[in-house]
Amino acid sequence: MAAIMKELIKHEVAPQIMRGARIVCEALMREGVDTIFGYPGGVVLPIYDELLSLEDKLKHILVRHEQGAMHMAEGYAKATGKVGVVLVTSGPGATNTVTGIANAYMDSTPIVIITGQVPCALIGNDAFQEVDTVGITRPCTKYNYLVREARELPAIIKEAFHLAQTGRPGPVLIDIPKDVCMQNAPFIYPEAVAAPGYEPQTFGEVEKVKQAVAKMLAARRPVLYIGGGVIHANAFDEVVELAESLALPVTPTLMGLGGFPSGHPLALGMLGMHGMYWANMAISEADLIVAIGARFDDRVTGALNKFAPRAEIIHVDIDPTSISKNVRAHIGITGDARSVLRQMLAELKAGEIAIDKNRLVDWWAQIEGWKAYAPLKVEKSEDVIMPQHLIHELHRLTKGDAIITTDVGQHQMWLAQHYPFNGPRQNITSGGLGTMGFGFPAALGAQLAHPEKQVIAFVGDGGFQMTSQELATAVLAGANVKIIIMNNNFLGMVRQLQDMFYDKKYASVNLSGNPDFVKLAEAYGATGLRATHPDELRDVLARGLATPGVVVMDIVVAENLNVYPMVPAGAGLKEMILN
Repeated sequence: MAAIMKELIKHEVAPQIMRGARIVCEALMREGVDTIFGYPGGVVLPIYDELLSLEDKLKHILVRHEQGAMHMAEGYAKATGKVGVVLVTSGPGATNTVTGIANAYMDSTPIVIITGQVPCALIGNDAFQEVDTVGITRPCTKYNYLVREARELPAIIKEAFHLAQTGRPGPVLIDIPKDVCMQNAPFIYPEAVAAPGYEPQTFGEVEKVKQAVAKMLAARRPVLYIGGGVIHANAFDEVVELAESLALPVTPTLMGLGGFPSGHPLALGMLGMHGMYWANMAISEADLIVAIGARFDDRVTGALNKFAPRAEIIHVDIDPTSISKNVRAHIGITGDARSVLRQMLAELKAGEIAIDKNRLVDWWAQIEGWKAYAPLKVEKSEDVIMPQHLIHELHRLTKGDAIITTDVGQHQMWLAQHYPFNGPRQNITSGGLGTMGFGFPAALGAQLAHPEKQVIAFVGDGGFQMTSQELATAVLAGANVKIIIMNNNFLGMVRQLQDMFYDKKYASVNLSGNPDFVKLAEAYGATGLRATHPDELRDVLARGLATPGVVVMDIVVAENLNVYPMVPAGAGLKEMILN
């Protein structure tokens, strides 16, 4: 209350009195929000009532399921770097967002979720559509709030956006009871955020940066390992400069794809469970690993006791709790990826230690030997469409410039292996949580953020059906989004695990009851196309990408293929199954 009174004293003109619902909308506009993804219900109707008069300033996208709203907001945020915004009602409206909230939390995506709540007097009484939204989402949000008075709204919304997009980004939830939406209060929007104890460290400790640079200059088998933090920090140019300055091999995680140009001579491709053989061998034999904005998660490391046994680790991350969490860092540097990389580059340019450009000749020769030993296998057939062929044809048509979203599964891994992304924010996928149903709504969010760009949802037939109802949302929004269904009639990755580790006992993975996806698209007012033979593929893709509006391309591929290489659970990176 004291802080609010101080703000009042500053203003010579009395602040405007508004009801809480209007304060929410005004605060969102102050934060530069232009698009909200949502689904109405009784307790948020006061906010929707205000939005009706603000259609020219705050575009509301009416989804068909609240999970779709979350994934759209994630796609919007990942494609732009801005905060995505979701608005839903209480009870099931809030609980339907939880998968998306957990997904955003795992992948460090900045989202502000506004949920309705029953009136304050009814909280705790098991009122209609009441759940403890704050309690349910506490484990998967960066922070969350239960608003008790309308006058708290401006400061809370300001703080929520600040928290969502600073430090390690993530989802922040604001739970607003209906009576708070109806209360009148002065609209005083704070100029700054006062969050004692929350001060993300941007720059790394100078001495540690110097030590890290010295290690890089002395290493004989270094690898630069980059994750999604590089993309969050917009550190693309800095990564390229550091790699080129020291001739460092660069390997990205799934979330780091696009953080370094895939076609660059220093690029090794993705590492990890389904990574490139040579990238995994390089990490395993390295004497120095420089990790920037990555978590050393289990899909990258394999068995921890076998991971990079001879390497020293330099770990740079904005989140201090990530450093040495899974793999012990010899030099841990807390800081923003872009800022720390700039510190490293400045240290290199200071020139206290000369750069020996020939020091890695033998190391690169070894890497080239690994590439020659186990090149990435491409299945070929004249009778059936192979997934790799589909992706190569897609890359030929888009020239690596498309924004492509995926769910989780075989299609995701094949795309990561075979589609070279030219730059950041082109690969939008579900990494940490591995969420089926993410790809299509995420593509819609990205396309609404970038209507001028080619945006493609590359999805499996299983995942697409989890959120296919958002075809209605896409068509009504006039989106120019393309959906490519890699249709193998199976839950492909689960079938692969059963094939390899469960004696080919295929339990509950056959999707023979799939709908006719062309007719499904047409039922929603979209265009539907299908290819079932290699001779049809090029024409269907070309027509589909060139056709305006929402297009669903049902690409029927071989059913029983597995993704290789593969590191089995419990194995080390060098224990890859190659075919």
